Amino acid sequence: MLIRTLFLCLSIPAVLFGGSSAAQSKKVRFIVTADVSDNAARILSLAGSMNNWNPADSNYRFSKSGGGYELTVNLPLGLYEYKLTRGSWSTVETALSGTPLSNRRLDLKSDTTINLSVLQWQDNFKRVARAHTASENVKVIDTTFSMPQLSRTRRIWVYLPPGYQSSAKRYPVIYMHDGQNLFDSYTAGYGEWGVDELMDSLYLERVSMAIIVGIDHGDKERLTEYNPYDNDRFGKGRGDDYADFLAQTLKPYIDKTFRTLPAAKHTAIAGSSMGGLISMYTAARYPLAFGKAGVFSPSFWIAPEIYSFVAQKKPSKQMFYFVAGDLESKEMVPDMKKMYDQLLMQGTAPKRVFLKHAADGTHSEWFWHREFADFYKWIMD
Repeated sequence: MLIRTLFLCLSIPAVLFGGSSAAQSKKVRFIVTADVSDNAARILSLAGSMNNWNPADSNYRFSKSGGGYELTVNLPLGLYEYKLTRGSWSTVETALSGTPLSNRRLDLKSDTTINLSVLQWQDNFKRVARAHTASENVKVIDTTFSMPQLSRTRRIWVYLPPGYQSSAKRYPVIYMHDGQNLFDSYTAGYGEWGVDELMDSLYLERVSMAIIVGIDHGDKERLTEYNPYDNDRFGKGRGDDYADFLAQTLKPYIDKTFRTLPAAKHTAIAGSSMGGLISMYTAARYPLAFGKAGVFSPSFWIAPEIYSFVAQKKPSKQMFYFVAGDLESKEMVPDMKKMYDQLLMQGTAPKRVFLKHAADGTHSEWFWHREFADFYKWIMD
């Protein structure tokens, strides 16, 4: 998610912001003074790294104030990224042309007031024909694929390597979350990873190919589906059910339908933000299904139980690739490094664990797009 920084995609105020104290908090007053009434903005909200990019978070909803809107919150010192929405990612702010905007940024050092204006909303452009950017190697398997463990359905995408149809070759598989944001800018409200274009480029470099399976996130259910643990603020965790769906329903279907190499050593799981959290959890829960994990900017702060879970499972024979940016929340890199160090202490060989933190990295699709090729080459080596 460019925004969920999904992921998408992730630090929050006060007690939920790991390690921060109330004494370090500062008051931030957000004021939207421009006319935002084109779509009857009965709801105006802020979604960002301070609230896990949750556009429906009532604690970050603006109130009417004169001719505009106002929101005042207390936040710990640090770097934040955010966007304005009208309560969902389908109504996120955009440029005048309808194209996605970069995340707004806040480097909080003292009490501050921020004046904002909205140029346009994404849903104003629904009637305008937008081009699909998914390559010819991307297909939608099903728009209503059954998720029996969750009693829901979901769109599932698949990237098949060039030459797949004309060969009998079998391929490794990478399962990735937030499928809306992987292949097609038409479905990615705030930027895409461009996984298909990256894979096409790697093919031209003669890098070994893999099948990529993308699972759409559940919109309002994303925060709970990608979290294995209950959270007082965000609700009952359904991460166990989601992991069970991946291992017990989706993977068997993919292995039956496509020419895969089904063994765990040929199967990876990857995602960013909350997708990074559930990738780590699912790999540890199902080591015989997923032998590798790409953990991009993981939201470990929301699920501190993940450390004890991994300690219990001791996944020493799998491969884990960790990457995040120094410009994300101040807890992001330390939390990620804590997991990296824990795996090493538990006996995972150093060659099976990779850690990177980029000085310019933000919680956004452009960053994960840039880092994907290195992750891919590492797990395929």
